[in-house]
Amino acid sequence: MHRAGVPFVVAGVVVTFLAAFVWAPLAAVFALVTAWMIYFFRDPDRVIPVREGLVVSPADGMVQLIVPAAPPPELEMGDRPLTRVSVFLNVFNVHVNRVPIGGRIVRARYRPGLFLNAALDKASDDNERMSICVRTDAGQQVAFVQIAGLVARRILCDVRDDETVMTGQRYGLIRFGSRCDIYLPEGVSPLVCVGQTTVGGETVIADLGSAESARIGETR
Repeated sequence: MHRAGVPFVVAGVVVTFLAAFVWAPLAAVFALVTAWMIYFFRDPDRVIPVREGLVVSPADGMVQLIVPAAPPPELEMGDRPLTRVSVFLNVFNVHVNRVPIGGRIVRARYRPGLFLNAALDKASDDNERMSICVRTDAGQQVAFVQIAGLVARRILCDVRDDETVMTGQRYGLIRFGSRCDIYLPEGVSPLVCVGQTTVGGETVIADLGSAESARIGETR
């Protein structure tokens, strides 16, 4: 379990114990809520593909959007549109976030905002977010953003400017339902499709060394 879940689980256990002295059915409800907290904050290990140039998904979820968009202005990457891959997390997904590609953190910037439905395109611009730009050893820049959702009220981020990170490294968490955006370098096409399910740290979003065109998916 992720350490951020410990206070919630401890509080749930205490409330459940106290409720047992008041009314047993109420204690059962709190016990179920506590069990769900343990489930929500689960933090499973993942097998990370480590070949140079691979960009992995920062989160479990579903690819909601693949669109051209300018990176967050606080990252100072310019306003030229880049391919943005948006992964939506529902409340049943693992919410521990992972670094999409290794390198050095150029900028890590927090911006307060709204709590719109994270599935909406405008959530990238309007919602609370934590934006990070990493420069790979090859000199390419990849941006990735934690975005709060409709029921999310807290973004946790454990990396800072100038920190060296590895692909698939745990770096944060968003409570409780959210979205992660990845901005690919110019000329790099995504290897996932809208509607595809991703596994954080394992699903390959893009290959910076590949000239393959964007993939087309079919539901079968």
